Amino acid sequence: MIRIEKTLAFLFVLLFITQVTLAQDTVPQRVIWAVNKVDLGTILEEQGPQVAEFEFTHTQDSLYYIETVWSDCGCTDVEYTRDTLVVGESGKLQVTYDPTVGVGYFSRMIIVKGNLQGTQDTLFIEGNAIPRSSNPERDYTTRKGKLGFRLEKVNMGEVFTNEPKLKAVEVYNFGEDIIYKDSLMFGGPEYIQVSQLTDSIMPNDRGLLQVMYDGNMKGDLGYFEDRISLNWQDSSSFIHLDVLADVFEYYAPFAKDNLNVVPQLVLDPKEIDLSKIQASEIQVENVVLRNAGRQILEIKKIQGNCDCLRLEIPKTTLDPGEMIELKVVFDPKGRKGIDQRNIYIFSNDPVNPVQLLLLKSRVE
Repeated sequence: MIRIEKTLAFLFVLLFITQVTLAQDTVPQRVIWAVNKVDLGTILEEQGPQVAEFEFTHTQDSLYYIETVWSDCGCTDVEYTRDTLVVGESGKLQVTYDPTVGVGYFSRMIIVKGNLQGTQDTLFIEGNAIPRSSNPERDYTTRKGKLGFRLEKVNMGEVFTNEPKLKAVEVYNFGEDIIYKDSLMFGGPEYIQVSQLTDSIMPNDRGLLQVMYDGNMKGDLGYFEDRISLNWQDSSSFIHLDVLADVFEYYAPFAKDNLNVVPQLVLDPKEIDLSKIQASEIQVENVVLRNAGRQILEIKKIQGNCDCLRLEIPKTTLDPGEMIELKVVFDPKGRKGIDQRNIYIFSNDPVNPVQLLLLKSRVE
């Protein structure tokens, strides 16, 4: 009997908590923020404090004002509208970030609490803070003319076709001329653009370039390396830069119920182990590509990471349930020891748009 009473009491409490939770979930949103996260991008220490601005609108009939603001870091200062707002009125909140406090990537949280129930919101600022260099000769080892870079090439990483990828690149001016933003002339493919973020780069000082890579405009998938040219007319600086990128097709999220409907690429096998082979013997293997979905599968591209590979398929579209064979021809000439070749297959399979096929061997 006691156990039954305890069980009923527990169920009553659980039901009460559930009702309270549902009631809280149905509270209408009183404050709408234009954005809840601001990316400050790459910040040089000498640029000083950076400001992120958030705008909000009060949507309900009750009077609203910001009661308290917390931050998870002493590196931020916050200013905000302190007026009491009626329905339809807007306010602003400004977060000032000090880049001298931390080095590298940062993500800071700001909690804003209003006077009304359900008006506690969380905002974020993020970016990448780079400290001053104490030894430019050591840190900017790649010289291109009178300009110094940290790395030999600009690696954009993964670039998707739904939106251009941006990357900030440090440049150090070892020359005697001022490098002005307005004098920069760019030469290269249309899917890559370069601009100078800082208005000027003084002698023995650094600045930022911004590289933009448009994967959709590229019109191709896979790994690419492009050479671009930059010319600052007022300083007679002319350089070449190599830009690396892995371009991938973007597929929007879809309902779980459609998982078995969309195209599905299945590889058999996913890994080929040739074991010991002779460098003088060309190897030929076949891999089955099957469409396990209910929509047409498109093989958009097959790319190997070596000129020693020849890849052939009889067609590029597969009906539901259809299978074809990928012919893999590997010429190990000039190779010795443990060898691994990567073969990338790009398709319209939205779950796995890029699949990796491994070809392993030990070349005698």
